[in-house]
Amino acid sequence: MKLGLIVNPIAGMGGSVGLHGTDGDTYLRAEELGAKPVAAKRAARSMRRISSLEPHPKLWTGARDMGELVARSVGLNPNVIEVTSGRTGPADTTAVAALMKEGGVDLILFAGGDGTARDIVSQVGTAVPVLGIPTGVKMHSAVFATSPEAAGDMAARFLASATHVPLHEREVLDVDPGGNGLVQFSLASVPFAPNSLQSSKTIWSVGSDSAVDRLCAQLAAGVDEKGIFIVGPGTTANRVLHHLGLEAPARAVKVLAGTRLLIADASESQILDLLDTDPRPVSIIIGVIGGQGFLLGRGNQQISPDVIARIGEEEVFIVASEAKIMLLDPPVLRVDTGIDEADSAMTGYRRVHTGPGRSIVMKVVA
Repeated sequence: MKLGLIVNPIAGMGGSVGLHGTDGDTYLRAEELGAKPVAAKRAARSMRRISSLEPHPKLWTGARDMGELVARSVGLNPNVIEVTSGRTGPADTTAVAALMKEGGVDLILFAGGDGTARDIVSQVGTAVPVLGIPTGVKMHSAVFATSPEAAGDMAARFLASATHVPLHEREVLDVDPGGNGLVQFSLASVPFAPNSLQSSKTIWSVGSDSAVDRLCAQLAAGVDEKGIFIVGPGTTANRVLHHLGLEAPARAVKVLAGTRLLIADASESQILDLLDTDPRPVSIIIGVIGGQGFLLGRGNQQISPDVIARIGEEEVFIVASEAKIMLLDPPVLRVDTGIDEADSAMTGYRRVHTGPGRSIVMKVVA
């Protein structure tokens, strides 16, 4: 069996600094804001599961930081596909994916987000199975494992016995550059294992969510002018702002000082600086990603383990509609911040508020 490894070295850099991806030249702005690369570390966590296979699979990967350095760091000796760019970009990803298809790889394991998934699938379609190591800021597609370790385990099982791992056609979603929100761009063939592969983000709603709207109105009415409130991304959490008569991007992390919008699109460093200088009590309001169940680590990297440790887990208020919770399969919530100790601290059982005086206790797993 031949494994292809593609690492998008800039994937995920925009998350902690309040950018909503690294498409185009956005990574340059991320670097200016102090963002650090995360893709190699997450890819290595996955590839350690592959390196434990005996014998090692035949590995093909992009040169240098497109996969070669990660492969060698875990003791693998890959066949290297050279890339021509000084700074790798989408053209390199598509070129490497096309060469992997031509070379007959059995599975492409990639570290990136929705944009990377689109680039790869544009070349291989459903002819070559793909599997995503969750690394980007945007990961709405159904091609990603729930964690880097889950991706490595699934890939190892597939390489050891492909006939025992079914392939499913799964959606590749991304934000439409034309402004039409989240849309499906293509389908990919993906190894399937229950509880290890995330679903796609739900892009439609089911049933009435008037109860959670009343809850958000109640939260807005109870805002303490002496407090600071960090409001996570998503339409549900954003309703709190709506009931306060405020506007901010739904994809952003917002900071309120009482009923005043203090930061419309906050970065991790801005939040930490505020915690250093403002003595007021702080609460966090976050939603649940529909269809996936993620609380942290998907599009809200600004609310980092450091931020939560400073504020306290007990100050994290989770809101979601009952319909969104009931549609989760399996019925669990997830965190994937990239820091094992922090993920472990947030796991266990958490109360999810679904309406005024209504809540449900959910299991949270890393």
